Amino acid sequence: MTDRAIPAETSADLWAAIDDLWTWLDADQPVGGQEGLLLRLLKLSEEVGEVSEAVIGATGQNPRKGVTHTWEDVQGELCDVVITALVALRTLTPDTREVFSRHLARVTERSLGSSYEGRGTARR
Repeated sequence: MTDRAIPAETSADLWAAIDDLWTWLDADQPVGGQEGLLLRLLKLSEEVGEVSEAVIGATGQNPRKGVTHTWEDVQGELCDVVITALVALRTLTPDTREVFSRHLARVTERSLGSSYEGRGTARR
């Protein structure tokens, strides 16, 4: 991790990419309606399971398989969780960026206090 703020253009690229992924998935969705929505949300559980599998593989906790993953694999799986969650949120609302930003502000204020100014630095 670095202690630098994420450039605004990266943030804009993130939200544009989430919109593009949502559009792509929505155009080729084999199951629609409420069932399609639920399946999109369940995809998040699948991705979290892949994080677990990668952690187990990186630590060699399955004696039958040994070490099968790296910590870079875990990082990639965590990124997949974040992307899947943001696409799921986009499925629920077109105001994904605003909904997420408001929620993040509430969580940071609740966790770090009302004096938190959003310094944009990573904490270790």
